Amino acid sequence: MLNTIVPFIVLILVVVFIHEYGHYYFARKYGVGVTDFSIGFGKEIFGWKDKSGTRWKICWIPLGGYVKFFGDRNVFSQSDQEEVLKKYSSEDQKKLFILKPLYQRSLIVAAGPFANFILAIVIFFFIYTFVGKDFTPAVINEVKKDSPAYVAGLKKNDIIISIDNQKVKSILEVSKYIIMSTDEYIDFNISRSNQEMLFKVKPEMVMSEDNLGNKINKRMIGIQLGAYNNEVNHVKLGPAKSLYYSISEVYFVCSSSLKYLLSMIKGSGDSSQLGGPIRIAKITGQVAEFGLLPFLSMMAYISISLGLINLFPIPLLDGGHLMFYGLEKVLGKPLSQKTQEGFFRIGLFLLLSLMFFATFNDLKDLGLF
Repeated sequence: MLNTIVPFIVLILVVVFIHEYGHYYFARKYGVGVTDFSIGFGKEIFGWKDKSGTRWKICWIPLGGYVKFFGDRNVFSQSDQEEVLKKYSSEDQKKLFILKPLYQRSLIVAAGPFANFILAIVIFFFIYTFVGKDFTPAVINEVKKDSPAYVAGLKKNDIIISIDNQKVKSILEVSKYIIMSTDEYIDFNISRSNQEMLFKVKPEMVMSEDNLGNKINKRMIGIQLGAYNNEVNHVKLGPAKSLYYSISEVYFVCSSSLKYLLSMIKGSGDSSQLGGPIRIAKITGQVAEFGLLPFLSMMAYISISLGLINLFPIPLLDGGHLMFYGLEKVLGKPLSQKTQEGFFRIGLFLLLSLMFFATFNDLKDLGLF
C-alpha cells in the first residue's frame, strides 16, 4: 500500500506545487498580494508564514492546491469592483488582483498550466541529455496471419517511416502512435525494397495488458517489431536537440489528448481508458518500482495532463477564467455576477460529472463493479 501511496503523493506534491508556483510567481511579479499558498485541500497539516505575509501550507487532501490572492472573496469579485474598492485603502488597492490590467491577470492565470508544461520539458530535457533518446528504426519482423496488418498488405522486413503523418524515429514510437490514433484507419508509410508505400490499416480493439500488467483496451494491428539490422541506436543529445525533442513531446501529448477527447465526444473513442486519482495512484506506484527515470517520465506526462486540462474553457478552471477575460476584452467590461454564476454552475456540473465518470472507471478497473 505504501509503495503506491508514497510515490503518488510525491508526484502530486511536485506537479501541483509547480502549477501553483506559476500563479504565485507572476502574482508577486505584478504586485498582487498572496495570502495563501496551499498544497492540498481541507484542514492544514502544517505550514508557515513568510515575511511578505503568505501562508505556505500542506493540507490533508492531496488532490490539488490553490493560491489565494489578497482581497479575493469569491470568484465573482471582478464584477463588483466598486463595492470592493470601498473596503480597502489606496495602499491595499495596489495589491488587489481584480484591479490589475487585463493582460497581467491573464498572465497570472495562464502561468499555472504553462509551468506544468515547462516542468515536463525540463524532465524530458534531463532524460534526453544525460540518459539519451532511442533512434532505432522500426522494422516489421512478423505479420500475424489474418491480422489487420496482414489484410492491409504489410509484410515482413517493411521499415516503418511514419504513422498518421507522424515520423517514426524509433521502435518505441510505433505502439505510442497506434494507441493514440483515433481514426478508423491508421496510415502506415513504409519503405519496402527502397520504395515508399502507403497502407491503411483498420485496427482491432483487444483486451490486453500494458507493460505494468494492467488490463486495457488496446488498438492492435498484429505485427512484431525489431531493430533495423539488429542495431539499437540510443543517443545522448546535445542541449539544442534535447530542447527540440522535449518541446515536440509536450506538443504531441497535448495534440493527441485533444484528439482523444474529441473522439470520445463524438462517440468513437474508448472512454474506459479515462482514469482518475485511483488509477493514477496505482500506475504511479507500479512505475516507481522500475526506478527514478520511469517515475520522472510519469511525472512529466501527468504534469502535461494537468496543464492541458486546466486550460479547458470550463468555469472553475484556469481556462474558464481566461475565457471570461477574453469576453471582458471583447465587451469592454466584466460579465455580470449573475451571468458568471450561471457559467460556474455549468462548470461545476461538468467537473463533477467528469470526476464521477473517471472514479467509476477506476473502481471498475479494481474489480469493484
